[in-house]
Amino acid sequence: MHIEIGILSQDKIAYASVAATALLAAHTRPLLKSPTAWLRTLLAAFFFSALMQVWHMPIGPSELHFVGAMPIYLLFGFIPTLFGFGLGLLAQALVFEPQDLAHLAVNFLSLAVPLVAVHHGLGKRLERISIANVLKLDALYYAGVTLMVGFWLSISSDPAPVADWALFAASYLSLVAVEPLLTIAITLGATRLRGRRWLAACIDEGTLQRIAAPRTAAAAAAL
Repeated sequence: MHIEIGILSQDKIAYASVAATALLAAHTRPLLKSPTAWLRTLLAAFFFSALMQVWHMPIGPSELHFVGAMPIYLLFGFIPTLFGFGLGLLAQALVFEPQDLAHLAVNFLSLAVPLVAVHHGLGKRLERISIANVLKLDALYYAGVTLMVGFWLSISSDPAPVADWALFAASYLSLVAVEPLLTIAITLGATRLRGRRWLAACIDEGTLQRIAAPRTAAAAAAL
């Protein structure tokens, strides 16, 4: 989802910076009001940065990364994931790719706008974590990321051919196939650790409730 340097003009990068700042500012209050949200934000940033470095590949005018967006979102919650994306991209640029600082806002919006859409469109109404629900979240999220990349390319100084964008879009199918496996494995791991005090501080309360939902339903049926 990284947009190659030089594709966007300076004025469009400036607009993206304003939009990214406004998006973060609009969601700052919940972060400031919750001490555990700070911890989860740091954890989200760490895991996001680590997963980004696990595997990445240049694809046409952009770059394909293993983002781990939905596992991070389900484990740490919406606000920590949103700010974790920003911190993670900043850390990655400072440590590994200093040139990416120029497109920090652009790359952040490529991840954040789909996250906001998925959270308000499906995530907030999610009652339990299941394979079907995880697949829906992943499919919707990466469709959004792909559309964001297409948007940046459509307003670039030298618009990339549709074939280049189509190649990038097709490449995300592999992530949609792999990431749900990671999400299910991580949430099952959280189930085994449920009840530990440190876990409640690190993981979003809503996720713990959704993990417990199938067990609660099964116990009720048994009675």
